[in-house]
Amino acid sequence: MRFLVDAQLPPALARVLTARGHLAEHVTDIMRGDATDHELWAYALEHGAVLVTKDEDFSTMVLLSDRAPVVLWIRVGNTRRRTLLAWFEPLVDEIVRLVCDGQRLIELR
Repeated sequence: MRFLVDAQLPPALARVLTARGHLAEHVTDIMRGDATDHELWAYALEHGAVLVTKDEDFSTMVLLSDRAPVVLWIRVGNTRRRTLLAWFEPLVDEIVRLVCDGQRLIELR
């Protein structure tokens, strides 16, 4: 599965996904770190990537769009990178299952 990790999340999150056998890119690997929401959206659509973000705007865009990438909305407050990665890593298999089941907006708390 392919993932695009948004700028407000650490590049290490993409590395966790890669280590679990997925193709994962951090936004700064492929474009400017200040790319617009629409640029990220278009890239995710074009490449069939799950958009991993903390940005609430993407959840609204999924609900209002006829054509949308899968959005993985991470809703945890500010936390240390290590804590975030330890929380996220065990959820990867469930995330993949939800995407395969056709979920378009996956909210993680």
